[in-house]
Amino acid sequence: MPSLRNLIFAVSLIGAFALAACSQGLSLGSSGNASTASATPVPTAPPSISPEQIATPGETPVAAAAAVDSISGTTPSASVEATSTPIAAALLAPAPTAVPKQAANGTIPRADVAFQPAAAEALSTVDIVKLLRPSVVHIATTLDASMGTFNQPVPDGVGTGVILDKAGHILTNNHVIQDAQRIIVTLSNGQRYSAELIGRDPRTDTAVIEIVATDLTPARLGVAAEMEVGEDVIAIGHALGLRGGPTVSKGVVSAVGRSLATGPQTTIVDLIQTDASINPGNSGGPLVNTRGEVVGINTAILLNGQGIGFAINIDDARVVAEQLMSRGYVERGFMGFSPVDLTPAVISQAGLRLPEDVLEGIVVTSVTRGYPAQQAGLQSRDVIVEMGGQPAVNTGQLSKFLIAHLPGETVEVTFYRELRRLTIEVTLTEQPEAAR
Repeated sequence: MPSLRNLIFAVSLIGAFALAACSQGLSLGSSGNASTASATPVPTAPPSISPEQIATPGETPVAAAAAVDSISGTTPSASVEATSTPIAAALLAPAPTAVPKQAANGTIPRADVAFQPAAAEALSTVDIVKLLRPSVVHIATTLDASMGTFNQPVPDGVGTGVILDKAGHILTNNHVIQDAQRIIVTLSNGQRYSAELIGRDPRTDTAVIEIVATDLTPARLGVAAEMEVGEDVIAIGHALGLRGGPTVSKGVVSAVGRSLATGPQTTIVDLIQTDASINPGNSGGPLVNTRGEVVGINTAILLNGQGIGFAINIDDARVVAEQLMSRGYVERGFMGFSPVDLTPAVISQAGLRLPEDVLEGIVVTSVTRGYPAQQAGLQSRDVIVEMGGQPAVNTGQLSKFLIAHLPGETVEVTFYRELRRLTIEVTLTEQPEAAR
């Protein structure tokens, strides 16, 4: 077991970065009260916690990315040929490597999601825990083939998952299972199963795994859009990998529509903020309303804050999970450029000349030859501020926009080239396999 000091040190953001030379995500429209901060995905728990990253106040995206590389031992790489620029060289993020399960016809057979009906009235905390506990699983991962005493695999990290259907599909965070060579799922009744990766989406920190088991209890899924600030919520998960079942904590919805930069090229939007206690090992666990419905998947905490945790809203997570379950990856329109969020640090480092009121947007660091962005005339150093007539203030909104607009669609892109505001039309294409 590592020391507490090592445990605390390990709570930093996982490198869930978007692949170079692509722009992608969920369906545009973060709420108007969204704010941006740097956070760390709730890491996996002992005996060895998966490395995460957090950019402290005042730290540049470059420094934050460097911290991830230093902690995780990874080095940046790109899968799609792009025209490099100084911005790209400084800000491109490492590409994930796990391979999802694929079927011969490009789809993965699955049972229809059979979620339980919602409760008509608010339940007590005790009743909620009794209701949800059979649907919450313990996830242990091994990163190598090492075996311990009695020829048992030695776990490298611990996280949490939520059972989606009776076919054995389980929703969790990408950073829980990233790079895992073996995934072991333990049900609430103590039964253990080897799980298979169905698909994962680093841009939304979402993944689906599968076990072959009977008599599973799917979780109830709620509607995150109906959540209100101040509403009571409960977090359930295997915090710190403690023995004896999941940890339960209670709090309120502190805010909705939060946006968090998880890296220079990746922002997750429309998050639910809560003060329910979330710790390493809670990753992938449910955030539940008073009717026992899952409204979020716990994913991130602020290291320099107290009582500030974040959950991916279940509306977005469900869209991604359904695509992962049906095809093993998330289908997005593809433009073919490398994006980073516009920040004062990026403006200074790149020497960008922009109107004084342009404070948010997406910087094009490089474009990929032969793909729509380059064909439509986008260039390195352009700053995108609108897509389809809607504001595009960060890579998370870009990612959601490209899930809602599929290959073959033509969209308007408004951007600044230094002080000039320009609008072009871009016809989206299918993502290259390396960019999924």
